[in-house]
Amino acid sequence: MPILGTIASSTRQGQNVDTGAMFPLQVVTVSGSGATSISFTNIPSTYENLQLRILARSNRSDQTGDFFQTTFNNDTTSSYSWHFTSGNGSTVFLAAGNTTTIMEVNRFPGSLVTANAYGVIVVDIPDYANTNKLKTMRYLGGWDGNGSGQVYTGSGLWQKTDAITSIQLANSGGRTFQPNTQVALYGVKSA
Repeated sequence: MPILGTIASSTRQGQNVDTGAMFPLQVVTVSGSGATSISFTNIPSTYENLQLRILARSNRSDQTGDFFQTTFNNDTTSSYSWHFTSGNGSTVFLAAGNTTTIMEVNRFPGSLVTANAYGVIVVDIPDYANTNKLKTMRYLGGWDGNGSGQVYTGSGLWQKTDAITSIQLANSGGRTFQPNTQVALYGVKSA
């Protein structure tokens, strides 16, 4: 279940081929009984930006949604700040964290949402390899549960100038990403 047709259209004789500004680096698809985390390692420093495209569902049974916990380079020190805003058509929810050990990324469906409903999230990480800047990310996402749903936006800051060489995504509370959850990592070149 590929997220984008560009993954298939950017291969020639089994090799990744640069098709323009976005280059597919890796796709992780969860199978079996699910996964508590998803990692991307050995990220090359040859692009200007990174983008994650996420299709996800959680096994969380006590809520309609769940959160990604994001870290860079396996850093779990108190060097992250984040905020997000979400809404469901009648209620707005705001949250933030400062000097935390992870970045929260809100929100994808849990098991109280219609069966087989997955959330979609696009995460941009600009200047990820620039060692003169702190690292930021921004995201936009949402999901539809046949009459219920949610949209959300947010951003995060990693208060380090290190180049990002790995990204870790964990499901909050040790819960699992359900089978068919898919995360694609792209390198983005400047126009």
